[in-house]
Amino acid sequence: MINRSIQPDLQTINKIEFVKPTIYDITPEVKLFFMKDVTNETTRFDLYFDAGNIRQGKGIPSFVNALLLSGTEEKDSIQINNEIDALGGFMESGLSAESAVITMYCLRRNVLPILHILCDAIDKVAFFESEVTELLADKKQTFLMNMEKVSYLSQRAFQQRLFHSSEVYSSVATEDFYENVSVRELKKFFEENYRQGLTKVVVVGNLEQDTIDEIIDTVGKWVKTGQGTFEKDIKNLPGQFHLDKENAVQTAIRIGKILFNKTHEDYNDFMVLNTILGDYFGSRLMSNIREDKGYTYGIGSMVAEYNNIGYFMIATEVGRDVKDATIQEIKFEIERLQTELIDAQELELIKNYLLGQLLKSADGPYSMMDLYLGAELHGLDFEFYNKAIEELHTITPERIRELAQQYLKWDDMTIVSVG
Repeated sequence: MINRSIQPDLQTINKIEFVKPTIYDITPEVKLFFMKDVTNETTRFDLYFDAGNIRQGKGIPSFVNALLLSGTEEKDSIQINNEIDALGGFMESGLSAESAVITMYCLRRNVLPILHILCDAIDKVAFFESEVTELLADKKQTFLMNMEKVSYLSQRAFQQRLFHSSEVYSSVATEDFYENVSVRELKKFFEENYRQGLTKVVVVGNLEQDTIDEIIDTVGKWVKTGQGTFEKDIKNLPGQFHLDKENAVQTAIRIGKILFNKTHEDYNDFMVLNTILGDYFGSRLMSNIREDKGYTYGIGSMVAEYNNIGYFMIATEVGRDVKDATIQEIKFEIERLQTELIDAQELELIKNYLLGQLLKSADGPYSMMDLYLGAELHGLDFEFYNKAIEELHTITPERIRELAQQYLKWDDMTIVSVG
């Protein structure tokens, strides 16, 4: 019997034995990534398209993405969704600056029937005037409601300044987007970015080879020819900007700068610094601004990644009367990291936390595939994470201070507040 009064020995993690997906070439540029090691009956497949927001202005990517199952000449949207529901399918669609993804969850025995329903609905989408009009009215109403929220306004203003040097990455929605959209524009974007825009297929499930072959045959007609291009020399606009929002109770704050993604040699070490500053519940920012000062319910920092760049951001919402004090405390915590060495106990805590998070992220085939995709986007594979473990074990307080001095210079920051 286990003696539960004795603490178990701590095990040092030096490497994770990842299960790599099988990779199929649909074309030399477009791959299918297949993870078969699923012990239950569930399946997931993802279709990635070069149909992100940077590919067209005036909100066209968002509108087209929302209309993909809006109906064909043979079936309306209700029929399509009922057919998928009857087979136990659950669909999600996502849209980012650089890509669009359609995800379907289902039982493995229904993966092909659902795939054929989905692909038929997308391939033959009719863009009925009534559906377009209803969608635009709904999205306009949502936009107008969001424009009353300080969190939305701050993120919008932050995006404009963060991606200041890029017209397409800095573009944000305006009310006239919903007034001047033609069906012709929607159809043109669909033809170019969906019917000729498939960039990647992901399948997780205990499927046989003939099923994978049929998936490739079904979606292969949509593949993109050649590689998509993405900007990399983007500059943020440093300095502080405030937008007054009448009657707002809170002020939303966003602080950050253009940074790098996983391909950069300092990425792994910077993620340790980011965690210390604001990327877990016991972080410096949470301890100071939430626990000690009581200015907010939550504050955090993050690193987001695109194909060729990344960016660093701190985000919070606070009372209007403590906006300046909050910004000053954020600056104080950054400067403390630039001048003081983190003590060994706190650094050890961070190391163990990050190792635990990585192990959690690799728990099961679905999570492991997502982890792989995060590396594959940048031309890397699972060895990236084992290299991160090696670097995590060897990082020093001096290295943390050096990174803070190099990458968190206050004068380089874009600072936005709305409230």
